Amino acid sequence: MNSRQRRGVILLLLSVVCALGAFAGVLSVISDVKSKVGPEVFAYQLKRDVAPYTPLSAGQFEKIEMPERWLSRNAVTDLREIQGKIAVTNLREGSLLQSDMIVDQPALQAGEQEIAIMIDAATGVAGKITPGAKVNVYATFEGQRDGDPDQSKLIVENARVIDVGRLTSLEPDDDDRTRRTTEAVPITFALTAVDAQRITYAESFADEVRLALVAPGGESDISPTDRTYELAKDK
Repeated sequence: MNSRQRRGVILLLLSVVCALGAFAGVLSVISDVKSKVGPEVFAYQLKRDVAPYTPLSAGQFEKIEMPERWLSRNAVTDLREIQGKIAVTNLREGSLLQSDMIVDQPALQAGEQEIAIMIDAATGVAGKITPGAKVNVYATFEGQRDGDPDQSKLIVENARVIDVGRLTSLEPDDDDRTRRTTEAVPITFALTAVDAQRITYAESFADEVRLALVAPGGESDISPTDRTYELAKDK
């Protein structure tokens, strides 16, 4: 082997050594990144925009892989969670699907409509009203003219609750600065059109709206003569 051949062999060996060193460096970088990022998990993002109250299906989402440490706690990782659900707000293309973006489809029966009102936490049945419960809705009104008695009225009987929202702080209105900050809960009912009008009227014009929980498995049966109360007429 002459000197030129020896130089060629040496250069070839050096090239192999450099390549092995570079490869080892790449593996080291990859290993370091993996150790910092952690294991990866599957999640789902939207393929396109979804309008509020739209029923959800698997075809609206695509499966992606991302580091577990970057995934929020309420991210949806199993599409079985969207069965029977609807979008609660506008869902944007590319957004990561999370459990607070979806709610159960309203369980309405023929002739019913869904309506929600804010109930003062202090005047409702605090913590005892749950979806599926039935309640009587009472409202108190001031007398229409001077000298007219104040009245308490049963507005809706056996109203079916289909959802109970989160406790929310309410600030006083600009035209009612005397009202202190209070806490209220949005209660959603399934009602007929007439009962929906009654409960909307009460929320808008009554001094106060209260809920009375009906015993589970039964219905209240209040006679027409007991649906309006005046203190002066109480025996």
